[in-house]
Amino acid sequence: MNSAALILVDVQKGFDFPVWGERNNADAEERISTLLGKWRKDGHPVIHIQHSSKEVDSPLSPDSSGFDFKPEAMPRAGEPIFVKHVNSAFIGTALEKYLRDSEISDLVFVGLTTNHCVSTSCRMAANLGFNVWVVSDATATFAREGFDGQLYSAQQIHDISLANLHGEFAQVVTTSDLVD
Repeated sequence: MNSAALILVDVQKGFDFPVWGERNNADAEERISTLLGKWRKDGHPVIHIQHSSKEVDSPLSPDSSGFDFKPEAMPRAGEPIFVKHVNSAFIGTALEKYLRDSEISDLVFVGLTTNHCVSTSCRMAANLGFNVWVVSDATATFAREGFDGQLYSAQQIHDISLANLHGEFAQVVTTSDLVD
């Protein structure tokens, strides 16, 4: 994993809007910033994914201030940004082509939300033959109501999402696994 690309998924201000509800991993952005600093210092590839919602009232709409990247994950010149309109960073973007052309086969995912865009992108990456890691404490999600009306906490959703990925689509690691 020496030259793995760090892929920051949807680290956007819109996820701070109250519409999302209860969130886990309040320190996820701090950990993302730590990983980003290490990747940049070591000269490894950094890739930004930005969600552009087609729903006008969405916090992630291009017309919303929520569309912007959070300060902890602000892209630098030369770091590619892929804008997506669906949950997968690979659908409707040139991400796969970029990775193949750059001969990058190892991917480390961080960002929001664990059970949607992070999970979907990890699964797709694994199905495309990439080696995938997802950083548990540098990802986060929100509580959700189930089909039966039961409320699931953000931590439950996060943990189950990671359990579903681990060992089949990705290896789940922590920030300290990658920086220590």
